[in-house]
Amino acid sequence: MDSIRQAVELARAGNPHSTPVGVARAADESPQLKTVQLDARYLESMRIVAHDPIDPRGGLYDMLRTQVLREMDDNGWQFLAITSATADCGKSVTACNLALSIARLAERSVLLVDLDFKKPKVAEYLGLPGNGGLLSVLKGEASLTSVITEAGIGPSKILVLPGEVCKSGSSEWMASQNMNTVLQTVKREFRSRLVIFDMPPMLTGDDVISVLPQMEAVLLVAGVGTTSLADIKECRKHLKTTPVVRVVVNRVTEVKDSYYGYY
Repeated sequence: MDSIRQAVELARAGNPHSTPVGVARAADESPQLKTVQLDARYLESMRIVAHDPIDPRGGLYDMLRTQVLREMDDNGWQFLAITSATADCGKSVTACNLALSIARLAERSVLLVDLDFKKPKVAEYLGLPGNGGLLSVLKGEASLTSVITEAGIGPSKILVLPGEVCKSGSSEWMASQNMNTVLQTVKREFRSRLVIFDMPPMLTGDDVISVLPQMEAVLLVAGVGTTSLADIKECRKHLKTTPVVRVVVNRVTEVKDSYYGYY
């Protein structure tokens, strides 16, 4: 929890129904997966920069990548949840950049899952077409394989399981047996990959709390000028039994020429 205590200090300074699940076997690199080439200029416009090894902003994500992977490897963890206290902290941007940074390592592979049923953003930030997602799998309307996309840029590739808006009952889906089945299938079929989950903000509902027991580690995103001291303390209450690998602090203006910082 040292990272959270550090974030507290920074925040103080910056702020005065169940249906059968369509889970088909989805082995890594399956030829059935849709493939998409990402557009570098579009990614840049969305602040997704970690695919470019010479972009200095991407270098900050590379540092975060090294620290996160060390923690995950040392503990044998596969599932990493990325969440924030409230909205507009940059958690989805962080999730996309971290995934692309990890994908640049030849010996690493990543599955990025959008688990935000209220405001899914991963597909939008990466420029992926909207052709179904996780909610369709939970409802039994699609197989896991059919909604996963292999997204490539340069020599790097990541697998992406997009999200879909759930108009009601999102926390019930999070806590459902269908969700448990999907997550266990992901763990089994993509066991060679680190799985990054872009989660909803913790304090905007009970979605994160509902699925948190199935996550092995958490990366908490805070925003200077957005996240309050009280917000961080409230998140800490919910994270007592889940390891926090890092706290990322966005919008740190004292980091020259960067919109991103972490502690």
